Amino acid sequence: MKQRLRSALLTLALGLALSVPASAGFDEGVAAHEGGDYAKALLEISPLAKQGEAAAQFALGVMYANGQGVTQDYQAAVAWFRKSAEQGNALAQYNLGMAYSKGLGVAQDYQAAVAWFRKAAEQGNALAQYNLGLLYDNGQGVAQDYQTAVAWYHKAAEQGNAFAQINLGAMYGSGQGVAQDYQAAVSWLRKAAEQGHVSAQFFLGALYDNGQGVAQDYQAAVAWYRKAAEQGNALAQKNLSVMYYNGQGVAQDYQVAVAWLRKAAEQGNADAQNKLGVMYANGQGVAQDYQSAVSWLRKAAEQGLAVAQSNLGLMYFNGLGVAQDDQAAVDYYRKAAEQGNTDAQNNLGVMYRKGQGVTLDNVVAYALYNLSATNNPSSSNTAINNRIALSEDMSPAQIEAALELTRRLQAVGVTKALDALSPQPSRK
Repeated sequence: MKQRLRSALLTLALGLALSVPASAGFDEGVAAHEGGDYAKALLEISPLAKQGEAAAQFALGVMYANGQGVTQDYQAAVAWFRKSAEQGNALAQYNLGMAYSKGLGVAQDYQAAVAWFRKAAEQGNALAQYNLGLLYDNGQGVAQDYQTAVAWYHKAAEQGNAFAQINLGAMYGSGQGVAQDYQAAVSWLRKAAEQGHVSAQFFLGALYDNGQGVAQDYQAAVAWYRKAAEQGNALAQKNLSVMYYNGQGVAQDYQVAVAWLRKAAEQGNADAQNKLGVMYANGQGVAQDYQSAVSWLRKAAEQGLAVAQSNLGLMYFNGLGVAQDDQAAVDYYRKAAEQGNTDAQNNLGVMYRKGQGVTLDNVVAYALYNLSATNNPSSSNTAINNRIALSEDMSPAQIEAALELTRRLQAVGVTKALDALSPQPSRK
């Protein structure tokens, strides 16, 4: 629940949603615009804007920003928004704030964005309230202030702004700017989710999944994940696949799990790519296919996912889906071990113990086993038994040297510590 929407709605709101008093000619211009007759709209609106009518100035700014009836010109749009904003038009003030926030037609200037958003927000404009909260949240144009961010999010959320409801839910979930309150987080996220907002649907599913703010309910989690997944949310697609894989809230179904994993993986979700690779390797929900497994594992590994790098190293070690290659296995184990993956640290130790892809070195092997066991002391970690077995073939001096190397591995990282080792004869 720490993730928030930090860039949502940072685009100009350009709809002609006007409720301010205006002349008959202006009403005709708006009607023409809504009917797609931009030439007539321009003919009606432009003279009124030049005469100083604030609503017409805003509308003309919209047309320049959209390139409707005129060549798209953000500088001209900003000029007309400014004229309208200086007369107190809240929509123009909001759009001028957006222009400064995005650097459209003006140099990007968050302080100016804050100033214009504040003017519109104080008039009750929900979009301005949300974006002003966002700038306080991010510390852009103002000192970062989560409490003030929450206050503005609240104002916008109470008007039904889904983005503000999501961020307010996230603030309650993370306890930033407000006391942590998962129930309040659920309440605000539900409001946004019921408006069809995909991120809120995903977050609400996660809260039901984890039992935070609500009683744990896998069926409800599945329902919300599905809503978000069907809208294309990759995280929801991945989590929905996990529910099918584990049979939580739905009947266990590996084929459906694979189908949802594939959707997320094809969007570039590294975790889904790794899990899909594993399912191909194990023949779960699909025919066993080591080449496809390697393909998906490689995609995830290239994104830096440690578990995928470790799994890909194992495929090279065993020659599954690729030609057997100890050196490639070592390379991938090192990448994963550097990131703290304990399986990779153990497997890299095995390579040093056997002298496969590297020079045989029991001191390094023991240090890597020890590193893995220290990071994951669970009895299921095979590094623990590997360390015990190896110690029987080592002298006390070698074990002390291995313990010192473990400390270096922890201090500077696996890659730097191993690269710094001087080439030396095999230490059996």
